[in-house]
Amino acid sequence: MSKKIFITGGAGYIGSTLIPQLLQRDYDVTVYDNLRSGGDGIIHNFLHPRFKFIKGDILDKPLLWKSMKEHDVVIHLAAIVGYTACRKDEDYSYKVNHWGTKNVIDGLDGKQLLLFGSTGSNYGTIEGICTEESELNPLSIYAKSKTLAEQEVLKYDNSIAYRFATAFGISPRLRLDLLINDLSYSAFTQKYIAVYESHFMRTFIHIKDIARSFRFAIENSDKMKNEVYNVGSWDMNYSKRDVCEMIRQKTDCYVHYADFDGDADKRDYVVSYDKISKLGFNCKYTVEEGIDDLLKIFPIVKIDNKYRN
Repeated sequence: MSKKIFITGGAGYIGSTLIPQLLQRDYDVTVYDNLRSGGDGIIHNFLHPRFKFIKGDILDKPLLWKSMKEHDVVIHLAAIVGYTACRKDEDYSYKVNHWGTKNVIDGLDGKQLLLFGSTGSNYGTIEGICTEESELNPLSIYAKSKTLAEQEVLKYDNSIAYRFATAFGISPRLRLDLLINDLSYSAFTQKYIAVYESHFMRTFIHIKDIARSFRFAIENSDKMKNEVYNVGSWDMNYSKRDVCEMIRQKTDCYVHYADFDGDADKRDYVVSYDKISKLGFNCKYTVEEGIDDLLKIFPIVKIDNKYRN
């Protein structure tokens, strides 16, 4: 019998890439989303007989709990995502990211598997290599609210939490506020990049690998549940300068490394991905491939802030 998958926030950057991968494996997929960022990225899925959409908000507990029933797996992606988006409305961000997550957990029946999209931003600034046992040091509203949410998830006895590296790459619901996507777009459109604190280390993951990791969790839940995992690749721990130089080589843009100011988002860390790698999951897509793909689509992208959280 095919598993029934319920995805909160499924119309977003991750969900719009994940849904087709799940449908291809004959899962039944229900997306629950308030369409705060639009629904264009999932339109093509409505033609699939195993796809269902419910317009709803995770703060609407009666509708959420009713909609979640009779699903085998709940993938919780609904959130206010990113430093800039959360800064615009801190109270609402905490309400959605923390209490919205608690609403999801309270609606589970105990047998349902919960997969949670957490973030490496929870590490903040840490000396040395971050492992899943490292003390968390969330710096931004986004990271603090996601850390609280992750703590709630790990109290549920049938859950898996993923601390993702910084995402990049093309998705049906494109985002241009992500570091690599943003820098690539600036290089293409303006032939110019300005970067603060270029020595800061970040770790990255292609959006396709994020989607693959959720499939991996569904297929390997028995040996993974009740744990948190860093998800990314040792090969993609880069400084911001490293990323800029990759983009410069592909676009011949001018890069200005600014020293007179600082980046408001102070994340600076290197992450170990040994825990999930030992189970058999490894990333397939490189930063270079992601930049190449982005540069191919930018001629048809018209920016109106639609693709920025």
